[in-house]
Amino acid sequence: MFLILVVTVFLASCSALPIKDPYSYSSAVGQGLGTPFASYGEGRITGVRVWETNNNYYYYYYYYYYNSNNYISGFQLRYGNTWSPVFGREGSEKQEMELFNKEAIVEVSGKYNPADYICYLVLTTNRGRTLSAGLPNQVSFNFYPANMGNELRLLSGRFNGAGITSIGAHWGLVNMEGAENSTLETALETVTPIF
Repeated sequence: MFLILVVTVFLASCSALPIKDPYSYSSAVGQGLGTPFASYGEGRITGVRVWETNNNYYYYYYYYYYNSNNYISGFQLRYGNTWSPVFGREGSEKQEMELFNKEAIVEVSGKYNPADYICYLVLTTNRGRTLSAGLPNQVSFNFYPANMGNELRLLSGRFNGAGITSIGAHWGLVNMEGAENSTLETALETVTPIF
């Protein structure tokens, strides 16, 4: 009788444990005007392209030169072997990084101007490699997953005709056993639950 009671209490306590949400979202930063976007694709992120625009616009202020018009004009993610559309536009300077096998983006950071564009973008992988684009000025932001073992699944935000006006990051687990881990339709099927 005591054994039945112990087993019942154990099973009841296991069912009462909350299941951690395997996804997290880093809220968007930036002005937020323009056309909304959300990257998408089949498989894990395997490459990144970021375009920056440098208008070489200098002005003279108290004997110093300031460049006031560098910003991220667009980006593109590769899921598996397929590149997503370009979000924003292709600017003057392109930075590109291909990820190694089992390498994942685990941090997105940078700087943004609250009045207009994302000025600087840094993507960091679980191997410590980084891709950076733009000019590091204005207000800082730092995105990272809420749960250990998560990686970047998609970027969302807004863009206008000139560049990216806001950006946010979506994090999740990836099924390492198969390539069928879409960030849209089959995302829930590919998540390993955390208990």
